[in-house]
Amino acid sequence: MSHKPTGWRAWYGKVAAFDIAQLFSQKRTIGPPRKVYVNEDLPADYYDHKGRPKKEHIYTSNQVITSKYTIFTFLPRNLLEQFRRIANMWVPNFIFFLAIAILQFFSIFSTINKGLVIFPLLVVLTITAAKDGYEDIKRHQSDRRVNYSVTRVLSGANWTNPNHMSNKAKTFVRGLKLPGRGKKVTKAGSGRDQDIEMLAVAAPPEGVAAVTSPQQHPVDEHDIEYDDVRTSGTAYTDDHDTSISHRAQNLLHHHDEKQDRAHWKRTNWEDVSVGDIVKIANHESFPADILVCATSDDENVCFVETKNLDGETNLKSRNAVPALTFMRTAQECADRGHSFYVDCDRPDDNMYRMTAAVVTKEGRSPVDLQNVVLRGTVLRNTEWIVGVVLFTGVDTKIVLNAGGTPSKRSRVERQMNPQVFINLIMLAAMALVCGIVDAVLEQKYYPLGAPWLFGDDQSDDNTHINGLITAIFALVTFQNIVPISLYISIEAVRTCQAVFIYFDKEIWYEKTDQATLARSWNLSDDLGQIEYIFSDKTGTLTQNLMIFRQCSVNGKVYRGDESAVEEPSDKPAEKKDEGEVANGENSAVNVRVVSPLSSGTASNSNGQDNQKDTPSTSSTLDGDRPPPRAAGVVHHFQDSELKTDLDNAVHAAPESEHAPLARSLHGFFSVLALCHTVLTAIDPATGAIEYKAQSPDEAALVQAAADVGYVFRGRDREILHLQTPFHDEVEKYELLHILEFTSARKRMSVVVRKLDDEDHRVFLLTKGADNIIFERLKPGGDDLKQTTTQHLDEFASEGLRTLTLAYRIVPDDEYESWSERYEEATVSLEDRETKIEAVSEELEKDLRLLGATAIEDRLQDGVPETIADLKRAGIKVWVATGDKLETAIAIGYSTNLIAAESNIIILRGGDKSVYQQMLSAFEQFFPEHNVLENDNIVNYGRAQAGEDGQLPPLQRVNTGVSSLVGHDNGDRPGGFVLVIDGAALTQALSDDQHKEVLLKLAVECEGVICCRVSPLQKALVVLLVKEGLGAMCLAIGDGANDVSMIQAADVGVGISGEEGLQAVNSSDYAIAQFRFLKRLLLVHGHWSYARNGNMIVNFFYKNIVCIGVLWWFMIYCGWSSQYVFEYTYLLWWNSFWTIAPVIAIGVFDRIVDDDVLMALPELYRYGREGKWFGTRLFLIYMFDGIVQSAIIFFVLLYTYHSTTTRTDGYQVAQYEFSTTMAVAAVMVVNFFNGLNTNVWTGWVFFAVSLGIVLIWAYTAIYSIISPGWIVVPVFGNDHYLFHSAYFWLAIPLVLTLCLAPRYLAKAWKFGFNPDDISIMRWVRKRDPHLDIMNHAHIGGALRDMRRPISQASSTDNLSVRPAPSIADARGSRTDMATGIRSVHRGFDFATEEGGVAMRRMQTNLSSRRQVNLLSSPTKRRKRGGSLVSTIRRTLRKPKTPPAADPSPEHDHDHP
Repeated sequence: MSHKPTGWRAWYGKVAAFDIAQLFSQKRTIGPPRKVYVNEDLPADYYDHKGRPKKEHIYTSNQVITSKYTIFTFLPRNLLEQFRRIANMWVPNFIFFLAIAILQFFSIFSTINKGLVIFPLLVVLTITAAKDGYEDIKRHQSDRRVNYSVTRVLSGANWTNPNHMSNKAKTFVRGLKLPGRGKKVTKAGSGRDQDIEMLAVAAPPEGVAAVTSPQQHPVDEHDIEYDDVRTSGTAYTDDHDTSISHRAQNLLHHHDEKQDRAHWKRTNWEDVSVGDIVKIANHESFPADILVCATSDDENVCFVETKNLDGETNLKSRNAVPALTFMRTAQECADRGHSFYVDCDRPDDNMYRMTAAVVTKEGRSPVDLQNVVLRGTVLRNTEWIVGVVLFTGVDTKIVLNAGGTPSKRSRVERQMNPQVFINLIMLAAMALVCGIVDAVLEQKYYPLGAPWLFGDDQSDDNTHINGLITAIFALVTFQNIVPISLYISIEAVRTCQAVFIYFDKEIWYEKTDQATLARSWNLSDDLGQIEYIFSDKTGTLTQNLMIFRQCSVNGKVYRGDESAVEEPSDKPAEKKDEGEVANGENSAVNVRVVSPLSSGTASNSNGQDNQKDTPSTSSTLDGDRPPPRAAGVVHHFQDSELKTDLDNAVHAAPESEHAPLARSLHGFFSVLALCHTVLTAIDPATGAIEYKAQSPDEAALVQAAADVGYVFRGRDREILHLQTPFHDEVEKYELLHILEFTSARKRMSVVVRKLDDEDHRVFLLTKGADNIIFERLKPGGDDLKQTTTQHLDEFASEGLRTLTLAYRIVPDDEYESWSERYEEATVSLEDRETKIEAVSEELEKDLRLLGATAIEDRLQDGVPETIADLKRAGIKVWVATGDKLETAIAIGYSTNLIAAESNIIILRGGDKSVYQQMLSAFEQFFPEHNVLENDNIVNYGRAQAGEDGQLPPLQRVNTGVSSLVGHDNGDRPGGFVLVIDGAALTQALSDDQHKEVLLKLAVECEGVICCRVSPLQKALVVLLVKEGLGAMCLAIGDGANDVSMIQAADVGVGISGEEGLQAVNSSDYAIAQFRFLKRLLLVHGHWSYARNGNMIVNFFYKNIVCIGVLWWFMIYCGWSSQYVFEYTYLLWWNSFWTIAPVIAIGVFDRIVDDDVLMALPELYRYGREGKWFGTRLFLIYMFDGIVQSAIIFFVLLYTYHSTTTRTDGYQVAQYEFSTTMAVAAVMVVNFFNGLNTNVWTGWVFFAVSLGIVLIWAYTAIYSIISPGWIVVPVFGNDHYLFHSAYFWLAIPLVLTLCLAPRYLAKAWKFGFNPDDISIMRWVRKRDPHLDIMNHAHIGGALRDMRRPISQASSTDNLSVRPAPSIADARGSRTDMATGIRSVHRGFDFATEEGGVAMRRMQTNLSSRRQVNLLSSPTKRRKRGGSLVSTIRRTLRKPKTPPAADPSPEHDHDHP
């Protein structure tokens, strides 16, 4: 960690870090705990003595504003920000430029027209203000889009919300009409215009879903909806009132209806208040943080998608507060008899904590995060919910995590601070010298009667005051040493660079016709200096799609056919209407979603109950044939060899050679089709089954089983329906128990009983991590285990997520006794979880291995190659995700962030101190590091260890990975990758000591993965590196959970692809695909940084040449601050004479061609290491300028003063030789700038010659203008100037003397000490058609571009290469919390742990078991046997898989 500066450095840091926004916004403190009242009046103590509500009980509005300016603050705030932006010295610069402008209005200091002097400054301010205003108008328009999204709010029946809200803010473009508003509404996501418009306005993160969803449309204030009412008077909600296609069928009433009836009014988001009762429909976003009161589900459960908040793709379940489930209709919500209030804690930015309670007449009910849905989440698989708004606007958790819109400045601008400061010091010194010397000379020569001092005895003109006046006038004379035109040039150049980025077809996403947008034009050079990239996972690196790719069954791998049916993942997904899915012809049809273990009922479109069993009784589900494939499934698994094996298995005899494989295949896919908690939805028009799961992994597994013929048909309470190739009928299984998945168990099991005439065995079906399953296998079968392990290694090396499948046949007597123990554990009041786990362990043993699956978490196109190349460029890539640890590690492998040989260090939160874990990691893996020699760090660790002050001993675990820790540890190609979870990160960021050790450990690793992190933690990790190392950081993401990280980074990049625009509004650059980041950094970033750096130093150089010539003249003018040039030559110096070459450098220069930069990412190190700009380079160019100014002045001065050039013998005039100086200086400066240009294109030739042509033409024309028109001090100069031999001979001489040193230096460097850039330019010159990609390392000179193999990285490891053989050594995975070291084989499985849906299923199963316990065991077995024996097959005899009796020697039978 860097030490805090002291003294003047600390003062300077405070000035530099001062935020102008603090002057225009009040710092808002988090309010106190609140009570939200519903259907009852506020207490009297909520009001003051005047009857006005107290401030602490007035809640913020739901209006969210991401813009910076208002109509009143735009002018002062923008001006201050601009003056601050000029090298971040806004106070000195403001005073300097303002003082110079004011001095021009005093006649004693005036030079020419007063307005002309201040004109450049006004041009700068106006252009920049226009640009900033345009950008902010777009922010206001996007804010308006979100704030004007609509939702349903309770109204009518004299219902009022007693809670008080603050007024909404007046915005900058409040009265501006949005494009398309009031016109026909265009379907979101359709066509180029809509995409470009959405990119341009950059909708705010938490509201993009609302912007692109069907709920966005012009609002009619009388657009209201009523709940349908039965004739009996019992109210219920219909299913179709939430569908856009059926909205016309609703009972919509307008002016002709009575308004005293409770209804739902469509209201803008910004008008939603705390205490409002809202109704949200399926696929709609939540406008605020809302307490769930009731849902369309019979058990008041709903499912939400939270990827905008935490990045997780699996659905989360939320349940309603039991005390409020009566609130199912508007009438019941508005009933004053149903009064209550919600006692809430103060607003909190912790995304995973909510503390509240509902207080009703009956008592107090606790509320936690399980009962609350947050702003930014989307309702899924649920028709509707009704809830109460608890927090709005800036009090919502997502906004609290987002932070405000920062004003970012590039590193180049920050590096200009000392340079401008040096120039200011030089200016002050020059003015001081002129003033002092002039005062001394005047006091010396005035008594001697010097004629030029005649009359210097006035009150305002005397030898005592003239020195001060001369010093002040010197500030005016030398003011160009701090050029305001530099700022104009930088703004113009960066605008051009933003245009180049926009029109670059290489980073234009053709499929959606989206360009890469530079939303912040002043950060282009930062793109060329990035050292760390912080990336989100979901939606940024991945496509949120799980695809079943391969499987290993009984030691045989099925890799799938390349021609498998697959929908293009890059096809823009059309937005479906609420509650609808698309069939094969893309027509809208209703879908009935069957909840697991429910009564099997579903409401049809008429609101009538359908009591039939979904899996078996739908007219489209015929048991004789498989159902049609569901539309919208991205990938259908097909394998011709598997199909052949299944066909052989179906017809195999019990003792044939195909019998073992037949049993394995049947068991393997039966486990896939039965061991899950998937829901089914059936399309009544096509009969297609759609699988809906909280876990995307489970949906992919069940779909893969269906693709090969094992179709899960749904469930009727505890009865699972399965269609297999071995039976013509639908098989039925009774679900007995679910041993659910947890991060600790790393496995999931189900206990099922087969319901068949001949078979009613009990099966335990298990899937989980390979090491967990292998530990529980029955002895024997080592060959199968070894083969499966090899296949798992292959799957993991390809970056696939693996699961291992096993099963066990449970004897009836064992099951009966185990079931009783399990039931006792589930109802235990003490240590319930531990007892359940212990009992589960008893059953999950002696398993039979079936095989393994491999699922691809599909990446965005080009992600692995992009990350590999970014690492070759020397950029460290960190991933921060809300997903769990296994998912993060799996993505690390698939994206090349973790190589197959990488050693993973895991830090977990828990009982063991994270500080101790970090010190242990240093001692085990980096013993040579000096961190353990730091007494402060070690003593702090001992204090953390406990009273004895002894660090815990290290555990050495032998896992078969030889020599992992040895003398060459860290020198091997694998390197190290640090993985840290959110709980550990909380401790590691708690204080400076933790931060220091974490940072030291992280920089030793090749990459870092942060999992289970909150949005705020993402930002803190970025700040840790940004402030701790002073490194240039880039953050990239696509969701609202990435906003704080994007804002904290030096450069923020938002993904504006097909998944939405959640992060674009807070980003500096918007790209459509992650792979575009490579070209954005390596080409545009590198070019921009090299161009801007070269332009700035050349700009300072050209101005110091001009100022130098003026300064040398002070020696001969008595230090009177007079101009050597005629003033107009100085006036047009930065406007016409010398501006074009530096602009050409900034716009057209190329250090090397783009294909070379893309083929050799190693060249990026020149930008990453800051080679193209810095104080050293600035001083070199300043020295060049001073030397050249001396050559120009003294050579020409003594040339003209040696012997007169006039034929009449008269002495030369001042403007005769000074005009020659001006022309020579312009030519020297322009040619010098051209010499520093790497590529001479036609535009560069034009720019270099433009100023030269202009000054020659101006000199010729200006000299012949008659003084009768205007005052022309150089009239007639052409008669002497152009006729002089000195003029024509001195200019080439001066050019040669000034340019020769730089030319010789560049020639020597290119010939004898070339760098990689020079070599590649020479290679391209010699062979323009050479394929650099295939000849990346030509000769020995380019070998230095390769990064050396080191502890942190390896070039061999960074490229994308084929999967290693099984013989290759794999890296280790060390958990520092437990000391366990293992080999990673790709295990990953994402699902909600302990969610409401699982709890509900367990409760129903428990209730069923309680009912069964009422019967005697004998009676229960008899009833079961009788039931099975009475089942008669109505179809032909099934084709059963080969099986033997379940004796021990034939215990290999499968389900």
